[in-house]
Amino acid sequence: ARRPAPRLAASMSCAAARLGAVSFASARSRNGGLRRGRKNLTAPSKFPCAAMAAATVPAEYVSLANELVDAAGAITTRYFRTKLEIDDKNDASPVTIADRDAESAMRALVKRNFPDHAIFGEEMGVELGAGGAQEWCWVFDPIDGTKSFITGKPLWGTLVSLLHHGKPVLGILDQPVLKERWVGIDGERTTLNGAPIATRPCENLKDAYMYATTPLMFEGTNEAPYQRVAASVKVPMYGCDCYAYGLLAAGFCDLVVEADLKPYDYMALVPIVIGAGGAFTDWDGHDLVWQGSVDAIKNNEYQGEVCAAGDAETHKQALAVLKQQ
Repeated sequence: ARRPAPRLAASMSCAAARLGAVSFASARSRNGGLRRGRKNLTAPSKFPCAAMAAATVPAEYVSLANELVDAAGAITTRYFRTKLEIDDKNDASPVTIADRDAESAMRALVKRNFPDHAIFGEEMGVELGAGGAQEWCWVFDPIDGTKSFITGKPLWGTLVSLLHHGKPVLGILDQPVLKERWVGIDGERTTLNGAPIATRPCENLKDAYMYATTPLMFEGTNEAPYQRVAASVKVPMYGCDCYAYGLLAAGFCDLVVEADLKPYDYMALVPIVIGAGGAFTDWDGHDLVWQGSVDAIKNNEYQGEVCAAGDAETHKQALAVLKQQ
């Protein structure tokens, strides 16, 4: 059984935060639709009231999520725009001591507070909870956008998500340099630094401003579908990593289409975009879920291509273009 969680400061600072009954729909099974994804892969102020618990997400889980990004931000900001030794991982993507130390700090906090929760992080992989438990799984990327981080561009972010039976029910995108924090909770309105936000209507793909991290992420069979979408929108743009999804949720762009991702790249962003009124699926229109399987990561069996839009109609049109033969 899980040890009782301590009363965490952030939840107590918001009188309206409450612990509700946990009520989630089980993630639907997928017969197909899974794509093989691969990724070339001053302390921050707290925003406790930006993350009050929904009736379906226990308050202490939301509070811990804020503590996780606070801990990561205290580390990453210390290294940002300093001379760093950069290592290349097996997939040739860069990694720094800031990535590793931030993930270690977040893992330690989860294990201290909820030892029966599973953890999946970009740098250290999957770690099941006590007794092999994985009903609840924390998924985080300490620095999403390491290339931006090492080149001094403050458009990277720390991503923290909590999955319940594979469904992302809580997500935080934190940019500690700009002191911006998006919080998405299943069934609740997304907030940015505590203020409710909403996507903007576009409703026609030809009027859409679209982001992707880089055109180089679309390889092989993914290249042609992306090029069709890029040719169909008003302006295709690049270079924001996770920050693009924050801009989408806040109503500053209309579409994000990406490929070559892993669950830690997008799970935190799903409740943020959906809670702001947007739509977020894989390229086949399936909900984004992940059951926390070590073998799935080893065998590249997970949804690797995503499409997020500010409104249902733009999302529908983008999916239609992606699926054209």
